[in-house]
Amino acid sequence: MSMKIAVLPGDGIGTEIVTEAVKVLKVLDLPFELEEAKVGGAAYEAHGHPLPESTLNLAKAADAVLFGAVGDWKYDKLDRPLRPEQAILGLRKHMGLFANFRPAICYEQLVGASSLKPELIAGLDILIIRELTGDIYFGQPRGRRTAVDGLFPGADEAFDTMRYSRPEIERIAHVAFQAARQRSRKVTSVDKANVLETFQFWKDIVTEVHAQYPDVELQHMYVDNAAMQLVKAPKAFDVVVTGNMFGDILSDEASMLTGSIGMLPSASLNDRKQGLYEPSHGSAPDIAGKGVANPLATILSAAMMLRFSLQQPEAADRIESAVKSVLAAGYRTPDIWSEGTQKVGTREMGDAVVAAITGKTITKS
Repeated sequence: MSMKIAVLPGDGIGTEIVTEAVKVLKVLDLPFELEEAKVGGAAYEAHGHPLPESTLNLAKAADAVLFGAVGDWKYDKLDRPLRPEQAILGLRKHMGLFANFRPAICYEQLVGASSLKPELIAGLDILIIRELTGDIYFGQPRGRRTAVDGLFPGADEAFDTMRYSRPEIERIAHVAFQAARQRSRKVTSVDKANVLETFQFWKDIVTEVHAQYPDVELQHMYVDNAAMQLVKAPKAFDVVVTGNMFGDILSDEASMLTGSIGMLPSASLNDRKQGLYEPSHGSAPDIAGKGVANPLATILSAAMMLRFSLQQPEAADRIESAVKSVLAAGYRTPDIWSEGTQKVGTREMGDAVVAAITGKTITKS
């Protein structure tokens, strides 16, 4: 039975890195059915909308979506509903992708690429689970108006709404506790319960759900402290679960512990295990077209796709082992390059991963 994958390269370096991930998937000799469509700025240029109905229908019908990146400075003046970034929000909403998994793993060969001391990050393995479809990013009402109260009545003001319902919090808490059972059985729930009613509610419900998982340790931590502890003692964390906005910020912070955001994959899943898989980084228009982008986060996202949505754990293992082999052989894109390693471009890095999977010898230059 073929596995349907919607391939959405997007903008900027998205097209370059997705090309390499697809190249890797094709050498696995599995019955994939790959179909590509435009999304983001590329879709706006072609169809007048960042998420055309045809692209959304393709994604919804697929077993999984392999996504590149969207966005470019030239679209910043568009009305917000037409900006490229709205495509990813639309996919999350219409596909019900409520759970985002972002592993932050520091590979042995890249310990020197981190700005932190080696002893702080050697062996780092954190999983950040971010709720994706609620919080202030989706809350209504929102908009701009003339203030009727506050310090400056009559002035222009903007407003957003932070909100979470009980079922939204319960389901992401279950995901976090179940993930922790496969790891070191420790969950850190990040909130701002001291000043936000929404996150006092979050804290209360996560605590209630925890009663069903007595074998998993739960600690609560304010988001400002979590941001500090991620830098001070990152290996103290196992699974971190938090809301949409805090997760957005903390997952990017965690990515830099590893030396480069170009190494971090990401998976966003719904309750049917249908998922959208993308690198944690953006479209990087400043380096687009130069052939220097790191494709490893996208390739590792494809491995997560095989593991979580396509039930192909052996194939996922092959990709992850190949990435480790390539790093051990000394291949580095510019973002992770250091003295004594071989600097390669996007295509060369993809070729090296393919060579490792297919059994060709990789040697350090």
